[in-house]
Amino acid sequence: MAVEAWVSAGDVAAKRSLADVAYERIRDRLLTLDIQPGGLLNDDELAKDLGVGRTPVREALKRLELDRLVVSYPRRGTFATRVEVTDLAFISEIRMQLEPLAASRAARVATASAREQLQKVMHAVEAFDASAASVVETLRLDASVHRGIYAAAANPHLEDVLIRYDNLATRIWCMVLDRLPDLSRHVREHLDLLRAVIDGDEAGAANLARIHVSGFEHAVREALFAA
Repeated sequence: MAVEAWVSAGDVAAKRSLADVAYERIRDRLLTLDIQPGGLLNDDELAKDLGVGRTPVREALKRLELDRLVVSYPRRGTFATRVEVTDLAFISEIRMQLEPLAASRAARVATASAREQLQKVMHAVEAFDASAASVVETLRLDASVHRGIYAAAANPHLEDVLIRYDNLATRIWCMVLDRLPDLSRHVREHLDLLRAVIDGDEAGAANLARIHVSGFEHAVREALFAA
């Protein structure tokens, strides 16, 4: 009985791991618009592409629906959610409140190891060549900055909400990425924010996070209206 229970637990862990892999890979394709907004997601095709079974894919799609990245309709299937320009204002409104909160909290409560990790992220930003990087590489670096600060804030509920809204903002960003005039400036402005968090400057970190979100919205709007 003990052996059977151990095998069962192992199977559950393996299944969860495959679902996590499927979730992350499908999520990345949705964020980079590799899966087009409004596009149909086919269980069988995704399972073949990812080299996993249909069950992990279905579990991943359920999580992605909670993230508002996909939507399911009875008898019609699961579709990537559309990217609406009007969503930018709603998303920015939430991020303008929560990003400064996370940054100031991270500056206040981050552990020594969390600050050390943010230091590594800062070095990566300093060495990053936006002109030579792919879209995926740029998005990964951007995500590493934000995820690092969210994690350093040590509030899992705040982290969960911010990751979801950062993902939604990323999809909008990808719509105009090739039209942004100075992507390297957007990337490098993370440096002052990271430095403020690492140095424990709560007010400075909050202010820089607010400026970053506001600048993001302004840049996206300019690119959209210039199109």
